Amino acid sequence: QVQLVESGGGLVQTGGSLRLSCAVSGRTFSNYAMGWFRQVPGKEREFVAAISWTGGSAYYADSVKGRFTISRGSAKNTVYLQMNSLKPEDTAVYYCAASGSAAVRLKEGLVDYWGQGTQVTVSS
Repeated sequence: QVQLVESGGGLVQTGGSLRLSCAVSGRTFSNYAMGWFRQVPGKEREFVAAISWTGGSAYYADSVKGRFTISRGSAKNTVYLQMNSLKPEDTAVYYCAASGSAAVRLKEGLVDYWGQGTQVTVSS
């Protein structure tokens, strides 16, 4: 069974920073892409960022470009989301995602596994 466990969420003021982490454990497929989505109550889950197996390709939602950076650990089974210059509209539950397809497909919503989510709250 595959598990994705997120950590690093919390409360931060506008303009602050947070770093989310997600660790994958269990039997996984090889060469999987990873990424982050977020969701607020009453809205659909939306794409935030994705990264390829090698880390050579990364994709971002327009709303976070230039502020968020996705990266993978050297062991490939961990993904990070560095969030800088946070805004109140970044407040959401952030979900880690893994896909056996390419990162661009994960960006389109082709996700095989989800984490349980971690709350990020940005106060104004």
